[in-house]
Amino acid sequence: MTTLIRHPYLDHPGPIAFAHRGGAAHGLENTMAQFRRAVAAGYRYIETDVHATADGKLVAFHDATLDRVTDGAGRIADLPWEDVRHARVAGSEPVPLLEDALEEFPDVRWNVDVKAEAALGPLLDLIERTDAWDRICVGSFSETRVVRAQRLAGPRLATSYGTRGVLNLRLRSWGIPAAVRRSAVAAQVPESQSGIPVVDHRFVRTAHALGLQVHVWTINEPDRMHRLLDLGVDGIMTDHIDTLRKVLEERGTWV
Repeated sequence: MTTLIRHPYLDHPGPIAFAHRGGAAHGLENTMAQFRRAVAAGYRYIETDVHATADGKLVAFHDATLDRVTDGAGRIADLPWEDVRHARVAGSEPVPLLEDALEEFPDVRWNVDVKAEAALGPLLDLIERTDAWDRICVGSFSETRVVRAQRLAGPRLATSYGTRGVLNLRLRSWGIPAAVRRSAVAAQVPESQSGIPVVDHRFVRTAHALGLQVHVWTINEPDRMHRLLDLGVDGIMTDHIDTLRKVLEERGTWV
C-alpha cells in the first residue's frame, strides 16, 4: 500500500474503510440514522451522494428522484426543500442536508459523489463556509465535473477520477500511452466493469507510481475484500459495514 499522502483527507493509518451511503445494507441509506450507526461502529469515512433542491439546498441522497427509497415522489431538482424534507426513507427517516451531517459528525471525512451539475456550486460553497477542505473528497462519474470542481477550488480540494480518468489510468497500466490528471488524489473504481477486470496488480502499481490511492466500490463479500487488500488497495467501500470491519480486524488493520 502506498505511503504517499498528497492531501490531508487521506491521512489515515492503514486501509480506509468507507461506509457506502452510510451502510446501505441496513435499508436506511444516506440517512442520519445510518450515519450514526456507521460512526458508532467505528467508521470515520462515509461515502454519500448529493443533489441540489430547486431552491439550492444540498441533500445527501443518491437518486435523482425520491421515488425508490422514500414515501415521496418527484425529481429533487424540481422540488423545494420544504417538500423534500417531508419525504421519509423507508417510511421513517428524513432526507438529510449534507450541512447537518458535517456539523453532527465533525470527526468524519466524507466521500461525496456529485450526482448533478447543479449540486457542484452549492457543495463548494458549503466546503468553503464550513472550512471542510480536509474532510471531503469530491467524486463523480463525470470527469468534466470533477475537473471543474478542481479548477474552481484549487489544490485545497481532494478529488478522485471520473470515468474517463479511470479508463486512461487503466490504459496506462496496460502500457498504452494515455493522459492522466495529476491533480486527483485517488482512483475510486469498481472491481470490474462489464466483465473486464479493473483492479489488478498492474492497476494498483500504476496508480501508486503516480501518487494515487486506489479505493474500490462496492465490496460486500469477505473473500473479495481480502483479495483486494492483498493486492494493496488503499480503501474499500462497502454496504456491509460490520463485514468489512471484521475483515480488517482479522488482518490487524482496523483503526
